[in-house]
Amino acid sequence: MTDRISKERRSWNMSRIRGKDTGPELTLRKLLHRAGYRFRLHRPDLPGKPDIVLSKYRTAIFVHGCFWHRHEGCAGTTTPSTRREFWLAKFEGTVERDRRKQRQLEELGWQVITVWECEIDSDPSTAVKIVADQLDMECKRSYFGNI
Repeated sequence: MTDRISKERRSWNMSRIRGKDTGPELTLRKLLHRAGYRFRLHRPDLPGKPDIVLSKYRTAIFVHGCFWHRHEGCAGTTTPSTRREFWLAKFEGTVERDRRKQRQLEELGWQVITVWECEIDSDPSTAVKIVADQLDMECKRSYFGNI
């Protein structure tokens, strides 16, 4: 099956897909800031250039799109019907890179939190609460040991 649009139009469409400052990322950042958390963005010295870095908590947050990063069980995790082998290989590479970067961060002593696009879109305040709860738990661990 051939593409229904021209190569130029497909290229233009793909160029509009953002890698940073996506809508879900901006929403999460706004809510985290409102909750009192201060952070840095896309630190190039950390593996994977996390979307949000809370240095005080040694925590890196990745905001993943369900389609590109293959959120299991999510309706947004579809696979194009054309060039299926190409897309499956591309998605597999993305998921493996995500695992590798998370492992590298953890080896450096960082906590890694992944927030999915659908979680932010469906209920942003709950997504922030989940992040805050994980940060709170990490703080308690650092003060009191494993609890």
